Amino acid sequence: MQKDLKKIYEYILQTSFKNAEKVRSALLFSTKKLVNQPEIHPPDKYKKNNKGNFRAYELHHYRVSYHVADKQITITRIRHTKMNPKEY
Repeated sequence: MQKDLKKIYEYILQTSFKNAEKVRSALLFSTKKLVNQPEIHPPDKYKKNNKGNFRAYELHHYRVSYHVADKQITITRIRHTKMNPKEY
């Protein structure tokens, strides 16, 4: 996630520092909320054979995919919504 977030930040930073900060902060805040409500978002429709433990949501035109385990939440990918979705 950190690598994806850094690329997003650097890309937006080319045109606007304010927007880069806004998007980065919003994405980080949204992932921190998952600690208390990991199943707030729907199952990831692009995950093959998903048993409901891979979930996804969109924020500021970015799609955040994450995995919910017993005691851990892992952000698996952050991609712009205009990019072709990848099944995994």
